[in-house]
Amino acid sequence: MGLVRIDIVTKEFPPEIYGGAGVHVAELSRVLSKHVDLQVRAFGAPRDADYHGAAVTSYAVPEDLGSANAAVQTLGVDLRIVPDIAGADLVHSHTWYANMAGHLASLLHGIPHVLSAHSLEPLRPWKAEQLGGGYALSSWVEKTAYEAAAAIIAVSEGMRQDILRSYPDVDPEKVRVVHNGIDVELWKRDENDDAIRALGIDPARPSVVFVGRNTRQKGVPYLLRAAAKLPDNVQLVLCLGAADTPELAAETAALIEDLQKQRTGVVLIERMLPRHELIQVLSHATAFACPSIYEPLGIVNLEAMACGAAVVASATGGIPEVVEHGRTGLLVDLEQVTDGTGTPLDPEKFVSEFAAALTEVVSDPDRARAMGQAGRERAEKHFSWESITETTLEVYRSVLPAGS
Repeated sequence: MGLVRIDIVTKEFPPEIYGGAGVHVAELSRVLSKHVDLQVRAFGAPRDADYHGAAVTSYAVPEDLGSANAAVQTLGVDLRIVPDIAGADLVHSHTWYANMAGHLASLLHGIPHVLSAHSLEPLRPWKAEQLGGGYALSSWVEKTAYEAAAAIIAVSEGMRQDILRSYPDVDPEKVRVVHNGIDVELWKRDENDDAIRALGIDPARPSVVFVGRNTRQKGVPYLLRAAAKLPDNVQLVLCLGAADTPELAAETAALIEDLQKQRTGVVLIERMLPRHELIQVLSHATAFACPSIYEPLGIVNLEAMACGAAVVASATGGIPEVVEHGRTGLLVDLEQVTDGTGTPLDPEKFVSEFAAALTEVVSDPDRARAMGQAGRERAEKHFSWESITETTLEVYRSVLPAGS
């Protein structure tokens, strides 16, 4: 493939990153810019125009949509982006926020649209609590873009199956699996303890660590109920983002308050930690907990593995493609209802089995450490961004005209 121009469209891009999709786009762009003329078109405030060789343009919500529904604001940004994609050979969008820009640019400019599936609207029905009628709009955007895209990149085989189940009119041949990755040079074990001590974490006590946004899909209330069953000497470290809804905020706050009354060592960190602090937290975790009820892959599990932490996670979505049960951690079976919510069929059973798996790991520090070392090796071998970028380029080649 000669030097072609690829335009990536994304809501999240440094320094405005709050989830796995943003991490994916940033890391992919860093390596992809070595191979193509890369233009990144990102939502948000003005930012540096150069990112590791990629040209970056930022787009704010149009002023006249400032009070509109969030989904309408998203479409307003998409429409601002579409004209600027003129001259690209291919447009690659990430998440529904960017999908309509990619779809319309494909129609307007006559170029292939590749989209990466990091999550699916039909499997996140709780978003209706946040967006109201905007959820119907985001669902329409996603369905339209998926059915028309030249190729779809799923971040796991589990995600691929979810796509084909959610959108039966999508041609299975155009859905390719390209896993998320991890920069193992950035994410590696830090044995120092200055940062964790400053955060109130006792390095002498075993710890269970959670890192993530407080959304329904992350399963935080299940973890908090499981934590009540852990041995008394175990710390629970919650690096917890803001809740999606007031209802979820109230539910988790009450559970955390109850835990703090029952046991010591409940450490709540309600801010985004700088990478060096987060790496130290993960490096000292006896077990990293991922109780998600919906997780297409879970970059956070890769980050924990790269830092040498054993992972205890629910066996859902793409997680079993990352965590090797019994080798890099433990997987907890999760039978779920089929209405799209991902709710466990037996919540109490899931909570009890998650607590048992965490207890098994934290009660055997030597085994936990061996699992962490195996996780580090797996991250290095199977999830490097260089190999993931080459697979992404193969997807581009498959939809570009011959000779491009």
